[in-house]
Amino acid sequence: MKIILTHEVPNLGSAGDVVEVKPGYGRNYLVPQGLAIAWTKGGQKEVDAIQRARKAHQIHTFEHARQVADQLKQTDAHIVARVGDAGRLFGSITPADVVKAVEEAGGPKLDRRRVELPGTIKATGTYDVSVKLHQEVTAKFKLQVTPARRRKK
Repeated sequence: MKIILTHEVPNLGSAGDVVEVKPGYGRNYLVPQGLAIAWTKGGQKEVDAIQRARKAHQIHTFEHARQVADQLKQTDAHIVARVGDAGRLFGSITPADVVKAVEEAGGPKLDRRRVELPGTIKATGTYDVSVKLHQEVTAKFKLQVTPARRRKK
């Protein structure tokens, strides 16, 4: 079965790629999850639109990726989150939260889909976060999660 990926799928491809998969995998998982659409002759226009959008967000050169990685290493990302009595967060920290914290700290604009968290962040502390900037460049930086001040009753 020939499909067009609309999102990045690990070990398969990235958005805009036309790939051949087994019919059951495409019909039962990729298409219902919104990760792909079925290939049609008119689908080439959609492929072109997806690839244009990806190029707008992509870091184009290896050197640019290295510069962004160096800039990220110097960034102190800090998130203040509400915590309960046991020191656990209400909810968890998402890649979108990390991107927002990096931008607020004066760091570069990142794509949330490229942020790789070290598991689920549900407690305060310091975490090592990595961002895949380019095929050959992965930047790592520290993320500090601290509790918000409690209001007195």
